[in-house]
Amino acid sequence: MTHPHTPTLDRVAGPSDLRGMNDADLGRVADELRAEVISAVSETGGHLGSSLGVVELTVALHAVFNTPHDKLIFDVGHQCYPHKVLTGRRDRIRSLRQGGGLSGFTKRAESDFDPFGAAHSSTSISAALGFTVGRDMGQSTGDAIAVIGDGAISAGMAYEAMNNAGAEGRRLFVILNDNEMSIAPPVGAMSKYMSGLYTETPLGTLKDIADGFERALPGPLRDHARRARQLVTGMPGGGTLFEELGFSYIGPIDGHDMGQLLSVLRAAKARATGPVLIHCCTVKGKGYAPAETSADKYHGVGKFDVVSGAQAKSKPGAPSYTAVFGQALEAEAARDPRVVAVTAAMPSGTGLDAMTARFPKRVFDVGIAEQHGVTFAAGMAASGLKPFCAIYSTFLQRGYDQIVHDVALQKLPVRFAIDRAGLVGADGATHAGSFDVAFLSNLPGFVVMAAGDEAELMHMVATAAEYDAGPIAFRYPRGEGTGIELPERGQPLEIGKGRVVAEGSTVALLSFGAHLSECRLAAQQLEAKGISVTIADARFAKPLDTDLIAQLADHHAALITVEQGAQGGFGAMVLHHLAATGRLDRGLAIRTMTLPDRFIEQASPAAMYADAGLNADTIAEVAQAALGVSSLRLHSA
Repeated sequence: MTHPHTPTLDRVAGPSDLRGMNDADLGRVADELRAEVISAVSETGGHLGSSLGVVELTVALHAVFNTPHDKLIFDVGHQCYPHKVLTGRRDRIRSLRQGGGLSGFTKRAESDFDPFGAAHSSTSISAALGFTVGRDMGQSTGDAIAVIGDGAISAGMAYEAMNNAGAEGRRLFVILNDNEMSIAPPVGAMSKYMSGLYTETPLGTLKDIADGFERALPGPLRDHARRARQLVTGMPGGGTLFEELGFSYIGPIDGHDMGQLLSVLRAAKARATGPVLIHCCTVKGKGYAPAETSADKYHGVGKFDVVSGAQAKSKPGAPSYTAVFGQALEAEAARDPRVVAVTAAMPSGTGLDAMTARFPKRVFDVGIAEQHGVTFAAGMAASGLKPFCAIYSTFLQRGYDQIVHDVALQKLPVRFAIDRAGLVGADGATHAGSFDVAFLSNLPGFVVMAAGDEAELMHMVATAAEYDAGPIAFRYPRGEGTGIELPERGQPLEIGKGRVVAEGSTVALLSFGAHLSECRLAAQQLEAKGISVTIADARFAKPLDTDLIAQLADHHAALITVEQGAQGGFGAMVLHHLAATGRLDRGLAIRTMTLPDRFIEQASPAAMYADAGLNADTIAEVAQAALGVSSLRLHSA
């Protein structure tokens, strides 16, 4: 793989080197940095479009502010690849998102230049205000700068933070990285005004700068800027929403014009006394034609060819769980006009694009607003509709109070389709679906299911569509299914009833969810050693199939539960039941296999499960060890 020619970037070992460069050199650094990011991500895959959109902004911020003393906080962090190249991690950038390599997001443990870790959105302004208060209370920290996208700023938490920051009135900077709207290139008057911002004396107030900025534009551009301001704030005529909250508003500025960026940032840094919002318009995928012209702007890509932009095709395999869910839900929607779906800014990621294409008026994308999405679904359920709330496990965590208070307490039949259950690979610990089994199973009246394979997922979609007595959830992993033959349509399951997949006599493997395939492999290893194995698919963590559990406990020397989730989930529910019914009093060897009590770092899913001690080999080892200490009791015991 040939690396791009980057003579100016080669002079940058860290941001302090940028501060010794002139503005023309900084422009060259940005051009070379863009080529370097494209080259690196072509080898690793990752979030390309968002990173290309902030190349100039990242260079300018590091050149103007004194990082890492000043705290540069990227919201979500999926746009941080240029930042990582500039902050001493260039030599490792081709390890991005790989096992043992750089995280695809900001991460405190990785660098002093990453003051706050992220991967979920809309946290940056809250964190920046925290650093700001730390500074004002004597901690050794400088200015805090939050870089937040137009999608992320739509979430309630960002507004809560801005409201608080405005009320506090402390000096901090929020850069709104707006790639929904491109602005016309600057013309003479605007460039002249921008270059005068920093050099003017006496120092004007930021409000003078902002107002003068708009006045300096030629007529058509001035109208465009005003419309941009209104679009982003929704407040025509008056001050912007940010101004109402107590921020000085500057913009919109062209986020790919290094001269504009440097002038505005220098002026804001020199003159700000309170909170400042700089509205910066960028183009996602900027400077790489295949990304700029692609519908998704190469938001998340696999490995690709730099010249053509063609992404490496994975070998065709079984359909993904996500696709199977999407098709099953579309079929349910075709049969029942009350079926509706909610997603939080992930329509294609959750497979809802199939239903959207056919029934666009029945799919609701609420933006990055999981709390609202859950309660919105609860309201639809209360009205008599059948809402499917399709949210990744790791993002559903953000709506937990609403799940408890607005859904469970009122026994409302919201259907939770929980994608990305278990360990997900390159996105790492922030995106792992580890906790939903535990946090849903302890809620009264909840039905909690997990699909053992993609055919089971179809049955669970049908079960959820039919079930109207209260909330119901079903979880399934990222990636390909097992290749099992799919039914014509899913059939509703009996609530709280599992199934026996293979009958044996010595050890019972009780699987909850998609590790059923690993249990089958473990059973083959055990059978090869002469150990007779029963495999059961629990299907339900709540309500438990207590008859099935009793049968397995009473007729086997050892019982092993297996799940793709944290401690406190399915295995805990089984243990609780066994204890309550006295089955732990009689020498049953029972083991619960869960994710360990730590976060698992990024790698391939298989490597992550191996690290977690949760694969076929370890299942077989745990079963043998359990039998070894259980002194193979007789069935009559």
